[in-house]
Amino acid sequence: MAKKPPLMRAHLLIGLILAAAAVAVATEGGGSGESGDGELDYKKLSGIIIPGFASTQLRAWSILDCPFSPLDFNPLDLVWLDTTKLLSAVNCWLKCMLLDPYNQTDHPDCKSRPDSGLSGITELDPGYITGPLSSVWKEWIKWCIEFGIEANAIMAVPYDWRLSPSMLEERDLYFHKLKLTFETAYKLRGGPSLVFAHSLGNHVFRYFLEWLKLEIAPKHYIQWLDQHIHAYFAVGAPLLGATETVEATLSGFTFGLPISEGTARLMFNSFSSSLWMMPFSKYCRSDSNYWKHFSGARHSGNKTYHCEGNEFQSNFSGWPTNLINIEIPSTHGFDAYPSITEIPQSNLSSMECGIPTQLSFSAREMSDGTFFKAIEDYDPDSKRLLYQLEKSYINDPVLNPLTPWDRPPIKNVFCIYGTDSKTKVGYYFAPSGKPYPDNWIITDIVYEFEGSLYSRSGNLVEGNPGATSGDETVPYNSLAWCKSWLGSKVNITRAPQSEHDDSESLPGKRTAVWELDKANHRNIVRSPVLMRELWLEMWHDVHPDAKGKFVTKAKRGPLRDDDCYWDYGKARCAWADYCEYRYVFGDVHLGQSCRLKSTSTDQLLNYL
Repeated sequence: MAKKPPLMRAHLLIGLILAAAAVAVATEGGGSGESGDGELDYKKLSGIIIPGFASTQLRAWSILDCPFSPLDFNPLDLVWLDTTKLLSAVNCWLKCMLLDPYNQTDHPDCKSRPDSGLSGITELDPGYITGPLSSVWKEWIKWCIEFGIEANAIMAVPYDWRLSPSMLEERDLYFHKLKLTFETAYKLRGGPSLVFAHSLGNHVFRYFLEWLKLEIAPKHYIQWLDQHIHAYFAVGAPLLGATETVEATLSGFTFGLPISEGTARLMFNSFSSSLWMMPFSKYCRSDSNYWKHFSGARHSGNKTYHCEGNEFQSNFSGWPTNLINIEIPSTHGFDAYPSITEIPQSNLSSMECGIPTQLSFSAREMSDGTFFKAIEDYDPDSKRLLYQLEKSYINDPVLNPLTPWDRPPIKNVFCIYGTDSKTKVGYYFAPSGKPYPDNWIITDIVYEFEGSLYSRSGNLVEGNPGATSGDETVPYNSLAWCKSWLGSKVNITRAPQSEHDDSESLPGKRTAVWELDKANHRNIVRSPVLMRELWLEMWHDVHPDAKGKFVTKAKRGPLRDDDCYWDYGKARCAWADYCEYRYVFGDVHLGQSCRLKSTSTDQLLNYL
């Protein structure tokens, strides 16, 4: 049976998640959503979730008969992710997933569209076995429900993660809808929202803020933001891109699905979003269309792309090492990547006997198209990717997303990410001798870990490693770019930790960086232990009665019934001061019967 928290604890934590990013705003003046004494009324806050890449369900919007399979696709059937249909009818499934690599239209036989609401982001493949394996935001939402958050206080804004930002607006009017979501939440609750974005969702939110500048008069832009957005949680944000994008582009990344790497590459490169998380230099920027729009300057076909002197004086564009080291085959054109039907007639001996040339490419050379131009004669995808790079990113009318972030103009920004995990930061590729899409093979990988760079074989690699490593998916330098948003005094909060330290604010704004030890990129939003640590520290941070430092880890007790468990060594419930054995009909093991004592609800006050 489900465990229910006591009513008193629910009241204590009714605004925990929604008040997490809030700070005392008595010095900011009154306004909508604030109480009479100038403090924000936490009960009026809303939470808006922007999921990451591949974290929204896609449903069929076609009728597709799948030959040689008993399973067909009908309207509203799950496409992403239905592993049963993927296994039994992979060709049909691919038709519903693939997009035209140039104009991003659907396959003639099948189209898919993103699901809506919270159900579209909780479990990608619901089921007794597949549900827990594909769970994304379900645990997070479960916490909200258990702590008494109202149903209308949490909203999800799923999107078609296959599309580039400009196509999201052109096809789905996504950013118009997102603006209406914020305005609806304000009308419904009477106060501003907290934005929770994960992974690619942070890039979506960044683009929205730039798009909004062109939709609202300049004098009303900051006013709109202050009224509708109180805080922004950037969770696992690849602020300078993610290295695994390179792997997915050249050799394929399966995401754990039962498909070949070549099939994964074909699918990934058909999405215009495939380049949205491409690594880029922290030293190079594009000119802003925002100021051109109001200065009356003409819009040219190409934006000016300029780099600081550091880009050419230092190595690797601010990254630990070169992103790509690739051997260029000795043959060009047709012989370099024969198709599957042409492979029997192709003579691959010239590729094997020729002396290849090894080239290296930095993050800047990835994001400005230099790399794709260099391999254009050797790879059929490079021309399509270069087209999308120039059309949907470099020459985007709103923003070139492959440029460094400045701090969003939002009152409170929390940058949260995992650290201290072995993370890929560079690749070595060589021709495989196989036909496209399997024409490249990874010969070595460079990892960052514990302040050093290592090859796949364990040898040390020269470069510029960071103080620590990333979250297994995004390198540390990309995650930690938000440290540049802090003021002159930089205090980084690490969790779990011994006590709580405030971060330094920029004038009129608050910025905090939270580094979570060993938090995996894909699982960070569903880790109960990390969520508990994070919520406890923020509970102390925002409570008006907080006086002392945050309590040490040894004094932190359980918050929920789920935190109680059976200690087999002592033959009793662990956390004896907080938990007791209390059987409820339906419990199937001893740990399930360990529940919080009815008198332990006041223990939250110990954190003040």
